[in-house]
Amino acid sequence: MQRKSMDALVGCFVLAGILALAFLAVRASSSASAAIRGGYELTANFDNIGGLKTRAAVRSAGVVVGRVTDITLDPQTYQAHVTMQMDSRFHFPKDSSLKIMTAGLLGEQYLGMEPGADTEDLEDGGKVEMTQSAIVLENLISQFLYGQAGKGQDSKDGAKGGE
Repeated sequence: MQRKSMDALVGCFVLAGILALAFLAVRASSSASAAIRGGYELTANFDNIGGLKTRAAVRSAGVVVGRVTDITLDPQTYQAHVTMQMDSRFHFPKDSSLKIMTAGLLGEQYLGMEPGADTEDLEDGGKVEMTQSAIVLENLISQFLYGQAGKGQDSKDGAKGGE
């Protein structure tokens, strides 16, 4: 009899743990994907967005000031067209710039908003003109490798030319 009550107690404890984990998972996902309410919409074009995804944060000075709501490909320019929903508490000058940044070395990507100095602010439906595309790690590695290979080849050629 004592064995059955101990098994029931352990079962209840495991069930409570699973429910707590499920609650935390739902809470974390809903807060991370919560849309900015009562804000305004901005757009921007990028040559390469890397791994940027919808619901990615838009940050300024490390503070989340908006979220990416849509990413499409412009059929005329073949650039990524990014739409963002910005928090109405934060307004940025018209000459502000956006760049795609990575949290950590291989972390998630987000948009970094650098405020400009213009006296007029971006309005609902406005477009951020100055953008900087994502730095793709594979491209950096290949540039480094090909650059090193080219240097090695030049030094070999220089040695042969001097003989």
